[in-house]
Amino acid sequence: MLTERRSGILLHPTSLPGNQPVGSLGKEAYAFIDSLVEAGQSVWQILPLGPTGYGDCPYSCFSAFAGNPLLINLSLLTESGELKKTDLPPSFPETDRVDFSFAHEKILPLLKLAFLNFKKLGNIERQGEFERFCTDQSFWLDDYALFQSLRKRYDLQAWNTWPEQMKQRQDSALAQAREELYEDIHCHKFIQFIFFDQWFKLKRYANERGVLIFGDLPIFVAEDSADVWSNQRLFHLDENGFPTLVAGVPPDYFSTTGQRWGNPLYRWDLMREDNFSWWKARFHWNLTLFDLLRVDHFRGFSACWAIPSDHHTAEHGHWMDAPGKIFFEQLVQENKNLPLIAEDLGIITPDVTHLRDFFNFPGMKILQFAFDSGADNPYQPHNLIPNTVTYTGTHDNNTTLGWWRAIDAGMKQQIKEYLRNPCRDMPWPMIETALSSVSALALFPLQDVLSLPSGSRMNTPGTAHDNWQWRMKKNQLTLETRTRLKYLSHLYGRNLCFTTEM
Repeated sequence: MLTERRSGILLHPTSLPGNQPVGSLGKEAYAFIDSLVEAGQSVWQILPLGPTGYGDCPYSCFSAFAGNPLLINLSLLTESGELKKTDLPPSFPETDRVDFSFAHEKILPLLKLAFLNFKKLGNIERQGEFERFCTDQSFWLDDYALFQSLRKRYDLQAWNTWPEQMKQRQDSALAQAREELYEDIHCHKFIQFIFFDQWFKLKRYANERGVLIFGDLPIFVAEDSADVWSNQRLFHLDENGFPTLVAGVPPDYFSTTGQRWGNPLYRWDLMREDNFSWWKARFHWNLTLFDLLRVDHFRGFSACWAIPSDHHTAEHGHWMDAPGKIFFEQLVQENKNLPLIAEDLGIITPDVTHLRDFFNFPGMKILQFAFDSGADNPYQPHNLIPNTVTYTGTHDNNTTLGWWRAIDAGMKQQIKEYLRNPCRDMPWPMIETALSSVSALALFPLQDVLSLPSGSRMNTPGTAHDNWQWRMKKNQLTLETRTRLKYLSHLYGRNLCFTTEM
C-alpha cells in the first residue's frame, strides 16, 4: 500500500485557526493544504470527524458515520446561499484554545437558520443534491437524525434512560416520533448534507495538489450513540440497554491501573452471522472519506480487554477473542488493496502481529518510545522496516519538546549518542530521524514542527479535562519552518514534488 516514501503532518481540523470558536473546513483548511505542499508534505493526518459527545473527545461520538457540525464553515454557507452575510455575527472573538461550549451556543443556531433558508430558496439543483444524499446515506442517516431529535426531546439524556417504547425501538413509537419530529429530523439531515458537501470539496482540493487525507477509525463506539441505540443486539447490553462489558486496556505505559474507556463491547458472534454488515458499511464509508485510514486499537480485532461494567478501573478485565482474520478476509475480497494502517501500540501479542502481517497492514512506530530500553527496542530506527509509519509522537503523547524536557539526563545522553546529535534544537533531531528512517511514511504532530512545549499537547490519556483544545495561530507555520521541513523531506526522498522555489 505504501508504495512511495512520503511524509506529512498530524493536525485535527478543530485545531485550525480561524474566526469560528472551533477550526473549520473553510479557508484556513485550504490554506493549511497549501502550506503542506509548500513544506514538501503529501499527507495530512486527522483524528475522527464525528459529532463529539461528552468531553468533546473525537474518539467518543454520537455516530460512527456522521460528521461534526461544529466543523462546518459558516462563510462557505453564504457562498452556497444558505446564509446571508448579515446572518453572521460581526466576528467571533479570536481564541488561542478551541472553545467547544461557545461553538455549540453560536454555530448550531446558525446551522438551523441555514436549513430554514434552504427550504425557502427552492434551489432545484441543491434540493436534488440533498435528496440524493439522504437516499444514498439512509442506512445510517435516518437513525442518526432521529436519534439526535429524540435526544433533544428527552433533555439530552442517554438513550437507555428514554421511555421504554423508544428505548426498545418499538415500530409504532418510532413511526409516531418521525411524524412529530419531521422538521427537526430533516434539519439534522441537512446539517450532515452540508458537512459532507464541504468535506468532499476540501478532500478533492487536497488530492488535486498531491496531498492524501489520512483518516482515523476508532474501533469502539460510544454507549450513548445512534450506533448502539439502533443496533442493540450487536453489543453486550443488559435488558435495560446498559453495557455489561466495556472496553479498555490493561495497565500500560500510560496508566498503572489501565484505561477504562467504557465503550460497550461487540457481540462478534452475532456480527459474524450476517457477515459483519455493520462493520463493512462503516469501513466502506470511511474509505470514501479518506485516502488512508488508521484503524485505532487494531489489537481489538484479535482480542479485546473486556472489563465488567461495574468495575471502575481496568485492572481486572480479561482478554476476549475477536474474529478479525475472518472479517478482514471478507473485507479484502470486497475492497482490494485496503489502504489501512494498524494502530498496534500497547500490549501487542503474537496473535496481533500475525493478524497485522497476514494482511500486510503497516504498523506504527513512535520515536518517543524508542529509548527506554536496549538496542532490541522495536521502536529504535535500526529495527524498523519499510512497511511501517514512524511518528515523533501521536495525539496521545506529550509534544516532543515537552517529552525531552521531562526525561532525565541519563536518557538524554543516550539519545544524543544514538542520534549522534547534540540535540540543542529538539524536536528537530527527532523529526529528521523520522524522515531518515526506512519507514515508508513519516508523520509528526504540527506541535512538533512548531517546536511547542507540553502545554500544547492534544490529549493526556486517562484524563477527562483540558484535552482536544489546542489550536494553532494564524501564520504560525512560517516560511522558515516550511522551508526547513521541505529541505529535509527532499534530502531523505520524501518530497514528491520538490522544487527549489517556495
